[in-house]
Amino acid sequence: MSLFDPLPLGLEDQTGRPLAERLRPKSLEEYVGQEHILGPGKPLRAQIERDQLSSLILWGPPGVGKTTLARLIATRTRCDFVPFSAVLSGIKEIKEVMAAAGRGRGLGRRTLLFVDEIHRFNKAQQDAFLPYVEKGDIILVGATTENPSFEVVPALLSRAKVHSLRPLTTEELVTLLERGAALLTVDAEETLLRQIAIFANGDARLAYNLLELAVAASPAGQLTTQSVEDALERKVLLYDKSGEEHFNLISALHKSVRSSDADAALYWLARMLEAGEDRMYLARRLVRMAVEDIGLADPRAVEQAIACQQTVHFLGVPEGDQALAQITLYLAVAPKSDAAYRALGETRGVIRHGTNPPVPMHLRNAPTKAMKAWGYGAGYQHAHQFEGAVSGMECLPEELAGTRFYQPLDRGAERRIAERLEEIRKSRAERRENPGSESGDSSKSDERSKGSAS
Repeated sequence: MSLFDPLPLGLEDQTGRPLAERLRPKSLEEYVGQEHILGPGKPLRAQIERDQLSSLILWGPPGVGKTTLARLIATRTRCDFVPFSAVLSGIKEIKEVMAAAGRGRGLGRRTLLFVDEIHRFNKAQQDAFLPYVEKGDIILVGATTENPSFEVVPALLSRAKVHSLRPLTTEELVTLLERGAALLTVDAEETLLRQIAIFANGDARLAYNLLELAVAASPAGQLTTQSVEDALERKVLLYDKSGEEHFNLISALHKSVRSSDADAALYWLARMLEAGEDRMYLARRLVRMAVEDIGLADPRAVEQAIACQQTVHFLGVPEGDQALAQITLYLAVAPKSDAAYRALGETRGVIRHGTNPPVPMHLRNAPTKAMKAWGYGAGYQHAHQFEGAVSGMECLPEELAGTRFYQPLDRGAERRIAERLEEIRKSRAERRENPGSESGDSSKSDERSKGSAS
């Protein structure tokens, strides 16, 4: 054991230590999160298990497990773990640690130097690590909340693999909080732990601290809603995401949007946001509302809804919540039409309960001479050979000829769609009644259609 080596994990005196410190995982198997780099078969996990580790930079927000991961790596690879703070140390301390690491290497020991907040070191201080990294005297593991591309000198960056750590998910934080509640011997409803997890926003250290505050204010052995509210300094809305209240609230939101009641829609959205509903779930439901209830009355509604989904995914919580509010209001005030929704339903009904006749011969491709001889493509009329690119050719099976599945409403953009559709239907009818008025050479049309599926 080196001068700088702490006691092995699990042997330190835990009395009075913060919950986050007491619950540090003792093995990679206990580590929660970062599956994208530590999952089975992932490169970093393989390096650790094969003991083929090189210097690396752990880049991520606070409370995602950078220090814990460094300690676990040192334990798994049997290295002396030397924590080093960029806030408290300078060149002199670096040289002292490097000299100790060099002596340790001479005795067959390896040193993992963990540099917390490495971005706080200036260029000269970072450069001081280079010769020791190159000689292999140390395995450098730097931790930073800042983009290493800007904050770590290129020479050091080229010698270290950068791993980006992500904020922990709500589910991952709930798992950690359940461990904390067990250690504190307190009964805690999953809904209360979820509220803490949502508020912590990916930061495990903050989640543990909030849990400790709430437990301290609770009656012995039972975490209460009031204590959690006091710890969060906000009201807790108990909400079972898989229960009836979840479906009641999303139903209220959907029906408020459909009814063009912007204020009610915003209220129900805010209820779900405050209760910790999954933002991606809300975004998906709002996209569905754009398709189902606005449709072609405002074709941009679905574009805006998809843009909202991307914004929420990009910004996260809480910034992305504003995008959800914005699209909710947009959809509420947009003109409404379910004509396209009903048209698809009616079309499917005909298909499910009808005979489903074969594709008419004139709509089939004829890629071979034999197929052409059999009548494939015969009589096909290429639309671009006709005025307005509208032919009189029937594209439905004979049994369904003339059927109208889509009946646009007189609202928003669908009013113009209805006018255009009527123009098309009128032109098609006239060309069917007066085939001599058709302009274009059908033989040329057939030639142009060869090999085309459209």
